[in-house]
Amino acid sequence: MADTPLGDVMNAVPDPMLHLSASGQIEAANAAARALLGDWIEGRSCATVLRQPGLLNRVEAVQAGEPAGEARMQITDQTGETQYLVRITPVGDPAPRSGQRALLLHFTDITHLREAEEMRRDFVANVSHELRTPLTAVLGFIETLRGPAKDDTAARDRFLGIMEGEARRMNRLVSDLLSLSRVESQERQRPSTEVDLRAVLDGVIAALKPAAEDQGSTLQLDLQPADPALLLGAAGQGFRMKGDRDQLMQVFLNLTENALKYGGAGRPVTLRLGWQDGTGNLKGPLLRADVIDRGDGIDPLHLPRLTERFYRVDTHRSRAMGGTGLGLAIVKHIVNRHRGRLRIDSVQGQGSTFTVLFPAD
Repeated sequence: MADTPLGDVMNAVPDPMLHLSASGQIEAANAAARALLGDWIEGRSCATVLRQPGLLNRVEAVQAGEPAGEARMQITDQTGETQYLVRITPVGDPAPRSGQRALLLHFTDITHLREAEEMRRDFVANVSHELRTPLTAVLGFIETLRGPAKDDTAARDRFLGIMEGEARRMNRLVSDLLSLSRVESQERQRPSTEVDLRAVLDGVIAALKPAAEDQGSTLQLDLQPADPALLLGAAGQGFRMKGDRDQLMQVFLNLTENALKYGGAGRPVTLRLGWQDGTGNLKGPLLRADVIDRGDGIDPLHLPRLTERFYRVDTHRSRAMGGTGLGLAIVKHIVNRHRGRLRIDSVQGQGSTFTVLFPAD
């Protein structure tokens, strides 16, 4: 690139930028533009390089005298589709003979905005669907109770019971949506208070033990000793970490309730707590908490999507058990807030293990 004040400015911009001459040739490209479009582009016609009619038409219009404008550009490669918003700005006076103007093109990656909009649309559609089903049922029963079943005491009691169940399901859905919203708003704020994770798990077991006993299942906490040579400093603190106690309770109540529901009646559920040495992005001593069931397991096909909002392995069974499809999404965001990791392992016919790893400091 020529050593000019404009060239210096373009090189200082992290986004891709092109300088087009009045004739439409690429006179200069900053490093980001060359990385995006190739090192060969300088001196070539913009039509040869950009090849997108909508963008080229806007470039020609601004060159011919229209005000600065914007256009979209899509680039597809092996990593997927990336969408850019291209700002087209005239530079300097029109050329004496042609009246055309030189231009600056600034490329902004807006892929994340498009993905966020798609997520928003999907989310609204999912919430509408989840609420419409119980609302339709409730309205149908109200109509029946006002009409054919008006004087049928047995039918009235049965329908009122079903309506109560549907109303409670809608209430759980709204509560989970509010909880998810709160967790997402706090996700960047890591908790600073100290929490005893063993006390959290003891509280979870105390809260869910009656439900476990009702279905003939055992619920126990298994403490794993730390390797003193490996984790001397952290292990000496017991099972303490920086965290939000209420949110950690929510994580393990959710995971343990799921283990009891999907593990099946009469099958044990184990909470295991210990230390391990971190690797990769999570280095140093880590607190590890496992929630283990001995149920039917989960098909590996479903594992990568379990923490998506409203994703269910078995939609009918999940709804019948009172699930909203948001529990694991809430768990994921709380774990992220604590700078931890959620891992899911499952073997069909043997059960599932939900593992949460937390940094010690």
